Amino acid sequence: MNDELEIKNDELMELIKLKELVTYRKQFIEIREDKKYKRCRVQLHRRGVKLRDEVFGHQIKTKKQRLCKADDFIVAEMDAKFGGYGMIPDYLEDAIVSSHYYLYELKKDRLLPMFLDVIIDSGVFQEQIKAVGSTNYSRVSAKEVLEYEVTCPSLQKQQEIVDHYFQCKRNATELKTELTHQQTLLKKLRQQILQEAIEGKLTADWRKQNPDVEPARELLKRIQAEKAQLIKDKKIKKQKPMPPISEDEKPFELPDGWIWCRLGEFAQITRGKSPKYSKSGVFKMINQKCVRWFYIDTNHTKSINFKWFEFIDDSFKTMKNDVLVNSTGDGTIGRSAIVGNESIGYLFDSHVLRVKSYQDINQKLICLIINSDFGQDFIEGIKGATSTKQTELGVNNLSNFRFPLPPLPEQKAIVTNVKKLLALCDQLESQITRNQRHAEQLMQAVLIEAFSQQNEITDPSIRQARQVAANV
Repeated sequence: MNDELEIKNDELMELIKLKELVTYRKQFIEIREDKKYKRCRVQLHRRGVKLRDEVFGHQIKTKKQRLCKADDFIVAEMDAKFGGYGMIPDYLEDAIVSSHYYLYELKKDRLLPMFLDVIIDSGVFQEQIKAVGSTNYSRVSAKEVLEYEVTCPSLQKQQEIVDHYFQCKRNATELKTELTHQQTLLKKLRQQILQEAIEGKLTADWRKQNPDVEPARELLKRIQAEKAQLIKDKKIKKQKPMPPISEDEKPFELPDGWIWCRLGEFAQITRGKSPKYSKSGVFKMINQKCVRWFYIDTNHTKSINFKWFEFIDDSFKTMKNDVLVNSTGDGTIGRSAIVGNESIGYLFDSHVLRVKSYQDINQKLICLIINSDFGQDFIEGIKGATSTKQTELGVNNLSNFRFPLPPLPEQKAIVTNVKKLLALCDQLESQITRNQRHAEQLMQAVLIEAFSQQNEITDPSIRQARQVAANV
């Protein structure tokens, strides 16, 4: 890739005004009622020009429109400062736009259309736009556009730059495609790790080395006895009996010592409180935005009345290793997280459920299983609907979550193994992210190289860009 960047820069590329390279087309056409017209849409952020729609003349209110020609440079009067400009593609020949767009015909004996495409990508115009008016309705004039300055070498040099640039762009696109594929594979790998943990495959060797651990069935009996005592002491309410798990509900066979059960059999599930918000309160209310995959993001907490917060029973405040599960939210329902040191002592609102297990069952294991494809598929099937027409994962629904429960010592071994493997996945993901940034910087480096005006580059930013490109 570094070799491709070595474009010979034998000629000095001086800055000239755009008005020397294009002609502003002022003419309008009269719209005919019975004729069908294509209308253009100029996308923001320099993403090009697309077909907006095709309509008959009688559907167009303003009967005077501008006529586009292939390779015209088009600039949106209002949106230029947001990158609202580009080139008219061949298929939009004779399309129309309103008077709020400016059309410029290229002097092709001075400027190649593809070279202007490269200039647009470079952001040269964006830096020169001097919009006037209010922030929301800033505009540029047709005359201002003509005063923009660009570098414009000979046609031969332009073609060399174009060929080089678009070859690099194809290479960068292939690289991005490959990196996206790697991310997809990495996501599948993460889920495969979780699935093998759920099925006991990750701890097969551990079980061989620890054959005499107490089976999960006995653990479940102790939990039932503890809950019975708590009910007797009126510390918790009596639950309805959980339905047994039928053979049809068991998606895979568990190792010896494990048992299929319901989440509500070994954990207490609580819905959060409806908050009393206050602008001058404390940011101590966790909502569904805070509950990410595996962790709590307190940056999204909301402010609640301080006195109301202090009055709430401490049992509704988060403790370390609590599992919080989103009960609502498009695309987030069922997402679960572990409370860490930074999110202890918060309240959670009524769109969040808390899971607290008995007998020191590993909370991190609960979070892993809920967040796995297995857990999310099951949650998708047990969601209920509320009167507000919003999908709701209720306490009863989550209590019925079927759970592959390992013996207590093996739970810790599972979590330890998963943590190590997911840490390796995190390292791979970081590398992919770095490579993605490098791929983006590559095109920046190519543009800098193409438009540099000196053979000997002294600008440190350009030298750095060259080095980035060399490392991709």
